[in-house]
Amino acid sequence: MSQWDASVHNSRIPEEEWQATRELTHVATQILGNRDEYLAPERREIGRRIGDQQHEMFVVCDPHEALQQQFQQWASDFIAIHDIATDSSPRILAGLAAATQRKVQKLVIRRQGHGMALATLEFAELPAPNGQMLRVYSTRIDADSRQRTDVARVLLAHSRLGVVMVGDLPPHALESALQPLREGIARGPWPGRQLLFVPLSAAGALHQQASQLGGRTGVQVSIAPQAIKPSDAWTSISNTWNRVRGDTSNLVAATRSAAAPTGDPIAFPAPARPAVAPLPMQPMPPTRPVATPNEPNNPWQGYVRQCIDITGMISCCVFELGTQRTLAHAGARPGPASLAAQGAALHEAANVAAKAMGLPIATPDLSVTLSGHHLIVRAIAGHPGLALHAVLDSHATNLMLVRMKLQRLDQESQESAA
Repeated sequence: MSQWDASVHNSRIPEEEWQATRELTHVATQILGNRDEYLAPERREIGRRIGDQQHEMFVVCDPHEALQQQFQQWASDFIAIHDIATDSSPRILAGLAAATQRKVQKLVIRRQGHGMALATLEFAELPAPNGQMLRVYSTRIDADSRQRTDVARVLLAHSRLGVVMVGDLPPHALESALQPLREGIARGPWPGRQLLFVPLSAAGALHQQASQLGGRTGVQVSIAPQAIKPSDAWTSISNTWNRVRGDTSNLVAATRSAAAPTGDPIAFPAPARPAVAPLPMQPMPPTRPVATPNEPNNPWQGYVRQCIDITGMISCCVFELGTQRTLAHAGARPGPASLAAQGAALHEAANVAAKAMGLPIATPDLSVTLSGHHLIVRAIAGHPGLALHAVLDSHATNLMLVRMKLQRLDQESQESAA
């Protein structure tokens, strides 16, 4: 079995916890004892620590603007890990936290004077030789869609090392998935100079697509070998970090020894050391993301794999209309849970609209065109209660041909069932 299959629970910080620190926003002046206290390293942290695993920052602007100001002011060194068609970054953070006997940290960005949470970030802390902590951020942000995109861009743009974990995608879907990153680098500002791609499947088209990202911007793009297990991914990240920092000797020795030295901020923790718990980093997802285990007898997994090969297809899933349970998923974002929930909502909205207008209630077959995407929600013939929700790139798709191919797949699935 693949070593990336288990999921990581990402709990949300209760909204009421901000009240314990609200009075801190009313302090006009803080008196410190001496210059050393004022210049202490911990004062360079992004956000105020309010608990064992919680940090808080109050802002009067958007979260991405506040983070950009902080990064520019403190010139922080950190690593940002971004996911494309995979859920690897939360698992890497959980593994690092367990290996260093620490907890995954949360940074909650709140609106000044109100306490309303605008965005929640997660990161792991690794001890650095200078006594400070090196942060490893995940760009999976708990925020609205616009803030998620903006904060992720700021994290990657200002990181000393940006890491992009790439799942298995067909070439056309990979190009669409990389487009926001390509536009972010071209638009700037993008002070980060190092970008590492870590493929979780055969690199294939990734080499050509990734090589075009840097262009004339000065961003150095490199591609790691395929990561079969978490230690492969972290070793590639560690080696690249040491190269960026100008240290090429200590990590190699540390990763081969039975115990990693605590002074190395990036050494891969070794399970043999008694004082350090084994690194329970989670297994790599299957070659195509699914919401449920890839069971050999699951016919819908083969169905969505045929769907994702249709030109322009970005993401699709088969789900139960009544329970919104995902039976199979393939492609990039949106993920299976979002596709199932929104597909069921669109299906229900069509029925409600038909009833309100006095039209006959029938199984809807929907096509919705957005500015850059097509959405298709359709019941699967011969399988009552099941539906397909697909997202396509409108610039690369002929909607009529797509619908014809989906009808052909339905016919083939009925013939094979018979």
